[in-house]
Amino acid sequence: MEPRASTPAARLRALETLSHRGIKTGVMLAPQIPFVNDHEMEAILAAAAGAGAGTAAYITLRLPYGLKEIFRDWLGRHFPDRADKVMQTLKSMHGGEEYRAEFFSRMRGEGVYAEMLARRFAVAARRAGLEARHNPMPTEYFHVPADALYAEDGQLSLFSQTH
Repeated sequence: MEPRASTPAARLRALETLSHRGIKTGVMLAPQIPFVNDHEMEAILAAAAGAGAGTAAYITLRLPYGLKEIFRDWLGRHFPDRADKVMQTLKSMHGGEEYRAEFFSRMRGEGVYAEMLARRFAVAARRAGLEARHNPMPTEYFHVPADALYAEDGQLSLFSQTH
């Protein structure tokens, strides 16, 4: 869907390479679009787990601002047979609107379809052996450089104050 993004096979190779080198990895299924790509959820989770991913998450399609028009155009060109069904399902997940910005519902939606997708994801992730949440990242390897510059408010500065 993203014309310049890495292919799925390249992404899986990256997961495998990183995982085999001891780097904790995870997979994000985003955006999950009803009746367009949601049917791939189980296969993606299984493949990611097979490549060494340890965690997984998902986000449903969000259409803030001008993305609504761009998406409707794309959907009409690539999936004209189901465009209305996709848009009606998205509306059902956002209280009758194509998008709602409320913090907890905007990423997953609400309603019957959103609940079904969440249950499906939980079952598929569990079957694949993937954790639903990311574990805290270790921070013992990070430190403030000795020559770090600080702004007047005590925050680290990105810019040298002498240049």
